[in-house]
Amino acid sequence: MTRIILSGCNGKMGRVITACVAERCDCKIVAGFDINTERHSGYPIYANPSNCQIEADVIIDFSHPSALSGIMAYALQNDLPIVIATTGLMDNQVEYIRSMSEKLPIFFSGNMSMGISLITELARKAVTVLGNDFDVEIIEKHHNQKIDAPSGTALMLADAISDASEYDSKYVFERHSVRQKRSKAEIGISSVRGGTIVGEHEVLFAGHDEMISITHTAMSKEIFAVGAINASLFLVNRQPGLYCMTDVVKCS
Repeated sequence: MTRIILSGCNGKMGRVITACVAERCDCKIVAGFDINTERHSGYPIYANPSNCQIEADVIIDFSHPSALSGIMAYALQNDLPIVIATTGLMDNQVEYIRSMSEKLPIFFSGNMSMGISLITELARKAVTVLGNDFDVEIIEKHHNQKIDAPSGTALMLADAISDASEYDSKYVFERHSVRQKRSKAEIGISSVRGGTIVGEHEVLFAGHDEMISITHTAMSKEIFAVGAINASLFLVNRQPGLYCMTDVVKCS
């Protein structure tokens, strides 16, 4: 049975993951990290990861960007693979993750849904088929409590499209400030925050007299929890490196 340490265990996603793991027989949560150490389940919670002496097989991090360095230091000290599902990371933190993947198995993704992994591949394929004749816009929608914008998933989609494009893509986040015609190199990214929207992402390819839309709608947070848990099971006993949901899908 895989032993998991859950970072951010008292957050919204942390509690969903805890509930999902409780229904499984292939893994269990043995400890949690959170600035709020109030216990809502059967495992101990530590505000400081360095105080945790409990043996585990993998870490799932669904916390806050400010906690990254402490969690990564704990993972390195204890030689533990880590699933990083925290969003809102700065560019230098992403580079830090990439450098640490030379020492540890790290699973890093802007979204833990297999459906998002699929539409990312579809969007990449669409760029190669449609070429330069279609403008690309990404629209993401989330609940009114989400802090970061645009979402990590929107940026992940934009990066995939950019990689497949012939142009050096330029991300445009605030269209109202751009007083000129749209260039072919632009990828527009728009954010909506409201109500209890779990998550919706649309990639719009707008061409001459036709539009193609690829959309993913999350109906509950459970899909992200299941994805993170499956990623943690996948990561155990892997060699150091940077892994993503595509790797999990290939091994399914």
